[in-house]
Amino acid sequence: MSHIDDLISQLCPEGVKCVPINELFEVQNGYTPSKANPEYWEGGTIPWFRMDDIRANGRVLDSAKQNITESAVQGKRLFEANSLIISTTATIGEHALITSAFVANQQFTVLTPSNTYKEQVLPKYLYYFGFKLAEFSKTITNSSGYATVDMAKFKKFRFILPPLEVQQEIVRILDTFTELEAELEAELESRKKQYQYYCYKFLSTELPVSVEFKTLGELLGPIPRGKRLTKANLAEVGSIPVFHGGLNPIGYHDESNTAGETVMVINTGASSGRVGWSSAPFWCSDGCFALPHSEFISSRFLFHFACLNEKYFTEKVRKAGIPTLAAESILSLPIPVLPVSKQLEIAETLDAFFELTSNLSFGLPAEIEVRRRQYAYYRDKLLTFKELAA
Repeated sequence: MSHIDDLISQLCPEGVKCVPINELFEVQNGYTPSKANPEYWEGGTIPWFRMDDIRANGRVLDSAKQNITESAVQGKRLFEANSLIISTTATIGEHALITSAFVANQQFTVLTPSNTYKEQVLPKYLYYFGFKLAEFSKTITNSSGYATVDMAKFKKFRFILPPLEVQQEIVRILDTFTELEAELEAELESRKKQYQYYCYKFLSTELPVSVEFKTLGELLGPIPRGKRLTKANLAEVGSIPVFHGGLNPIGYHDESNTAGETVMVINTGASSGRVGWSSAPFWCSDGCFALPHSEFISSRFLFHFACLNEKYFTEKVRKAGIPTLAAESILSLPIPVLPVSKQLEIAETLDAFFELTSNLSFGLPAEIEVRRRQYAYYRDKLLTFKELAA
């Protein structure tokens, strides 16, 4: 920070210039090209971005389709390289920097630096300042109907433009944070694959040839149905989480209806078929199944086996209307019948890998969370300046 402070005191001691969006950028609406133009689509020559592409490939994108020739783009309406795109409807505030000529769909507003300011800004700096724009955009949505950003207010948002030397130093520092986070995430992904490898090894390939399989229904019996709570019975904080339709609590209640150390499988909504675990007592709504305990099977062994076979459940989800999963589909899963002592041994080994990849209190997830908080803190601090008096 001291180097940036020195640069600011040398280069802009009186303050930093602020420029509203409608002056700094050419503001354009994204669009979806016609399917009559195959060059925009899979196997084509012109990159077209949707929100799914941004989430899958990162927030600073140099399209894989970079062989864009003059003949390929002649007569085409493309947005310029080094433009920002920001979602101004639905997932408001999500944004990216696109470093090659492109098209983006109508969910995005496209911000291309104007000719007046093009030489005064670094695209990557604009991307980082875009996080402030993202937060602002969430505060100026139209309340009626489908959420959209009030574009009149949006265009008045001001970007702070320090000298290029300061922008370069800010980008360098924030890039360091993002690169470190990317390295940690790559390590976490490697550990997850390691967990999956050992799950498959211990629960499939290395099982005794003579092992007997029984269905979960045979071992566990029927699955009791959870009970839905009304909003009036839910609190925002508390010690008893309530699960319904997802692996994260929808709220908290003052009592539980399910013991801890229990495997659950979501049975409704987009997360249908997902496998979860609660070490503490919880309230099981009718949007998830809590698998009964049994003297024949360790719950933790069952959890790892269910995780390994999560696809078995998701493939049985009824997709029409609201996705749902029947209890019978869960109970039909075959599981090896091993001595409980062997189950506990396997579960203990797999727990070590699983904890490293999922526990938010320690290990890689905890370190990534710390880095993200540091990054957000320094990003906000680095992008806060004394404004130049008008």
